Amino acid sequence: MFKVFDELKNNGFSINLVSEIIKRNNFSRKFNTSDYFSIFLVGENLDITVENKKYQIPGGNSVFIGPQKNVEFGNTLGKEIYSIVFSKEFFDKTSKDSIYLNSNIFFNFKSHIFVAPYFGNNDYNKIILIERLKKFSAIDEENIFISAAHNAIESLILDAHLHIDHKNDPKEDHLHSVSLVNRFTVILQRDYKTEKKVSYYASELRVSSRKLTDMTEFVYGKSAKQMIIEKVTFECEKAIKFSNNTLSEIAFDLGFKDEGNFSNFVKKHSGKKPSDMRELVG
Repeated sequence: MFKVFDELKNNGFSINLVSEIIKRNNFSRKFNTSDYFSIFLVGENLDITVENKKYQIPGGNSVFIGPQKNVEFGNTLGKEIYSIVFSKEFFDKTSKDSIYLNSNIFFNFKSHIFVAPYFGNNDYNKIILIERLKKFSAIDEENIFISAAHNAIESLILDAHLHIDHKNDPKEDHLHSVSLVNRFTVILQRDYKTEKKVSYYASELRVSSRKLTDMTEFVYGKSAKQMIIEKVTFECEKAIKFSNNTLSEIAFDLGFKDEGNFSNFVKKHSGKKPSDMRELVG
């Protein structure tokens, strides 16, 4: 099976025993979910702390945790607790996937986690989910493995949806937020070269800058400004590494006043000078 870091780097997906991840983390039990979504299959009772709040999870449950959460595990030694970690880019292929990711399962007002019993017993899940994915990862067909992993995640999320308290689920407000943020990402993709201010995108969406930021923080755990910076930084790095244009030409194409302004932006938000990036690629 792919190693956890290679797997996340290459495909945006990994599945591993929590005990193994702790070993790779120099035996520290503390993690941050960063930009990833996490599902833990808790075969045996587990104590877990998320954002300084302690939870006791009975065996036989799936635990869903969204991005940007500080997590600390209790004793997992000898326990078969599997961690499924994946990026938004890995899973979010359709509008349906987007709704799943942005539901109360991963963005829950009442709790930092969502807990739902998984289908079948521990042995059943180990064979159907874990062993099945191991077999797919052994096949020299990456696309097949990715499809199988996507299918496994979707099944777990669908099972969890059966346990959402729909009576107290602010569904309309939530879907409105998801819809607006999705429109923001579309406009950002279109206009990031020329427009880098939150106020512009808020005006396009006919909401206030504060409202737009509230919604992006609710859906993605990031401010609108942070999303704009991350998008522009990503495009800058991509152009530096893969374009044959001069740095001055890249700066102009991406809407910067001059090469100096462009270089300062890249260094501030990536930690590296554009010239150093080019040397590393070369």
